[in-house]
Amino acid sequence: MLGSSPIMAFAATTDSGRAKAFYEDVLGLKFVVDDSYALVFDANGTMLRISKVADFKPAPYTVLGWKVTDMVESINELTAKGVAFERFPGFPQDDLGALTFPDGTKVAWFKDPDGNMLSLAQFS
Repeated sequence: MLGSSPIMAFAATTDSGRAKAFYEDVLGLKFVVDDSYALVFDANGTMLRISKVADFKPAPYTVLGWKVTDMVESINELTAKGVAFERFPGFPQDDLGALTFPDGTKVAWFKDPDGNMLSLAQFS
């Protein structure tokens, strides 16, 4: 039934101005509208709604991720814009913060200003 319908993605913010600057200026998503309930972005054809909430506790797992073709380039570009990549104890991450899985897939994690866990993935 929903297999032919476009999917939307959601995250939350308690500070819409800060979130707008991050998603538009740092991540480079196309800003669409700021309505009463959410900031809306076009994430390469997927609608991303950053819901405006009064109280928020971020999930301890990834809520949004991007498939990239060059992990090193993507990390370097985001780092140059002030993004800090997460380090997890016990994970053999490289100097940039990327973890390489046995099949060659690389993943790196970072947070938005509200603490939402985001990721980059380069599949082998």
